[in-house]
This record gives sequence, C-alpha cells and structure tokens, in this order.
Amino acid sequence: MELDAVTNNILKEIDADGFEQEGAYNLRYNGQALCHGDSEHIKIKRKEDKEGVDVYISGETKGEQVHIPVVISKSGMADVVYNDFYIEEGADVVIVAGCGIHNSGCNETRHDGVHAFHVGKNAKVVYEEKHYGEGEGTGANILNPVTEIFLGEGAVFTLDTAQIRGVDSTDRRTDVDMGPGSRLFVMEKLMTHGGQSAVSNMEVRMNGNGSSAQIVSRSVAKGTSRQTFHPNAVGNALCKAHIQCDSIIMDEAWVCSIPEIDARNIDAQIIHEAAIGRINTEQLLKLRSFGMTEEEAEAVIIDSFLR
Repeated sequence: MELDAVTNNILKEIDADGFEQEGAYNLRYNGQALCHGDSEHIKIKRKEDKEGVDVYISGETKGEQVHIPVVISKSGMADVVYNDFYIEEGADVVIVAGCGIHNSGCNETRHDGVHAFHVGKNAKVVYEEKHYGEGEGTGANILNPVTEIFLGEGAVFTLDTAQIRGVDSTDRRTDVDMGPGSRLFVMEKLMTHGGQSAVSNMEVRMNGNGSSAQIVSRSVAKGTSRQTFHPNAVGNALCKAHIQCDSIIMDEAWVCSIPEIDARNIDAQIIHEAAIGRINTEQLLKLRSFGMTEEEAEAVIIDSFLR
C-alpha cells in the first residue's frame, strides 16, 4: 500500500529502524488498522471486543522485529487503542512502536495507547517507543501511554522510550511485575519546550528472588514547560534496583523528580539518585570557543545528554 507524504514523514521520526510493509507489522492510521502483516513466528490479530490487536510471538522467534506505529493526521480526533503482546518462553524479539500526530487544525488531537506485555520464561524483549508531534495548527497534541509488563522467570525486558518534540501534554503510566531472576532495563528520554507538560509515573514490583531493575531518566525542560517524574521501585523479595534521574532545566521551566524506593524484604537492595541543574557553563564556553553560537552550543550539549 502506498502511503502519503505526511505519514511517511512521521514514520521516519518515530521508527528509527525504518517502517516497511514486510514481516510482522501493523500500521494504525486515524483510528483504523490501515495495513498489517504476519511473519512465520509472529502473528497479529485484531481484537473483536475493542480497538487494538493481539500480537502472538512464538518461542522460535530469534532476533526478529515487529513494528506497530500509530499515525494521526485528523485534527480533533481522540483515539484509544489496546494492544496485548504474548511472548512465549525463550523468544528474542524487538518491538518498535510509537505515535506521531500531525495536527493542522484548531482542535485537540489525542492518542491513548494501552500496551500489555506478557513475557514468558527466559524470553528477551526490547520495546522501543517514540512520541512526536507536528503540524501548523493551533490544536494541542496529547499522548497518554499506559504500559503494563508482566515478566516470567528469567525474562529480560528493555523499555526504551523517547518524547522527541511537538507533544503538548503527556501523562505516562508504567506498571511492572517481575518474576524470579527477571531483569528490567528502562531508559526514558524527554524534551519539553514552550508551555508543554509531561508526567511519568512508574511502579516496578520486584516479586521474585534474584530480580533486578535499572531505571534511568534523562530530560531537558525549556521555556515554561513542566515535568514530573515519579518512579517507584518496590522490593518484595531478594532483589536489586537502581533509579537514576538527571534533568537539565532552562529558561523558566519547572522540573520535579521524585524517585521512590520501597523495601519490603530484608534482602532488597535499592538505590536512587537524582540531579537537576542548568547547562554546564564550562562546556558552553568551550564549544563557543570553537566558533559556535550559544544556540548551537546548547543544541550539541542537549543532543549528547539525551543520547
């Protein structure tokens, strides 16, 4: 199926690996499944009771990718989708998601994506999700993702999320339940500007012995934007966790970082650290000495920080 220029441009922003209509994929466009395909080991089925899909990933899946982007170009639309992923024991898969909104009107456009991951024993999952907004309209772009993760024994899950630009408001919720020996790696990258707002609430429950979690958040706040990051690591067993929150604050922005640790077992080892500050003046001066303008130097520092 041939896609229009707006859709192709958004896909380039939210799918770094490159969206192609081959293998396992499902493209949702303006509230409808526009096109989809299966692979030998990955099957995608449309839900019958509500909007969304069920993705079945067999244990024979090794190094494959499945792409499930969402594109909205209709101003004033409110889209809600429920996607469930069933990953069998021993599978190894990369899931590439993300949502891009092109709003050329004066009405609010919103997407709420609810994703649940049921990860089998010793399976390995990488989930990449990017959010992006654009358009010459005055209507707000709003994205409110919900991510639920259930990790079986020995499962490994990497959650890599990024909000690139153009999102006026986001309220993210992430809930994780971890079985014995499972591992979780979270990298959250965020940039806000103007009057944008972003909230991220996360609770990771380490329920099994030997489970571990590493949670890293990096953000940049410009203009009068507001950010709140509240991760909570709950140790219900012999486990380890580390939470790290680093933010650059600029202009008249507001950043609130609330790392929380909750040990409910004598063998739980949980650490948190947080830092908020302005751009390093020495770094700025050094880059200026190379002939860069102040804006160019700031852009280089921010880009390096969010990598």
